[in-house]
Amino acid sequence: MNISLAPETIFTMGSLPVTNTLFTTWIVVAFLAGLAYALRRATMVPGKLQNFFELVCEQGLGLAAGIIGSEQTAKKFFSLAMTVFLFIFTANMFKMLPGVNSIGLMHSGGEAGKELIPFLRAPASDLNFTLALALISVFFIQIAGVSFLGLKRYASKFFTLRSPLYFFVGMLDIISECAKIISFSFRLFGNIFAGEVLMVVVFSFFAFLVPLPFMILEVFVGFIQAFVFAMLTVVFIKIAVSGNH
Repeated sequence: MNISLAPETIFTMGSLPVTNTLFTTWIVVAFLAGLAYALRRATMVPGKLQNFFELVCEQGLGLAAGIIGSEQTAKKFFSLAMTVFLFIFTANMFKMLPGVNSIGLMHSGGEAGKELIPFLRAPASDLNFTLALALISVFFIQIAGVSFLGLKRYASKFFTLRSPLYFFVGMLDIISECAKIISFSFRLFGNIFAGEVLMVVVFSFFAFLVPLPFMILEVFVGFIQAFVFAMLTVVFIKIAVSGNH
């Protein structure tokens, strides 16, 4: 049984070390790109795949519009939220596939003398993955605020000299924006890494039947974490495009 907090390097491309989490991320991106290519031509009479994704998008857009308060505004940022949700959810589901965390190369070292370096590992169990997503989301949240309110008005939410109280509140808002990066990244990383550790421990003792409830739990957690990440992005965009009160 091998549990590593840091992702393992499986090969290098020049000076770039390719870890198992990065390699899995590339597979997820390729899968979603292929799915998008398959759905590139919408038809008036949708097939099962198109019908399913139309239903998902309609429900997601309705939820985003309910949070933001305007369907027109929600449409401008819905593609970001839905992309984040699909990307994280697909990445979380990939860890449930056979071979993930179980097929790899034996490497000399470690406390037991040899340890398994898996070829595939859940992308969100790597803090680099979740931190990158957090930075992207927070960056676009600021872009949304500036695009709707203008640079001067949006900056006044953080920097104002009208009174010491407003100045202090602005400083708290800056800290809050930075805290979003930590909140986004560590929430997703903590839940997925903990689930990965749980699955490794369970499968180390039981091969059949007993791991099934834990696998169902991990599917639920993977969905919830993707949903929470996407919805928080929408909520923070709603706050960013709102004027000062």
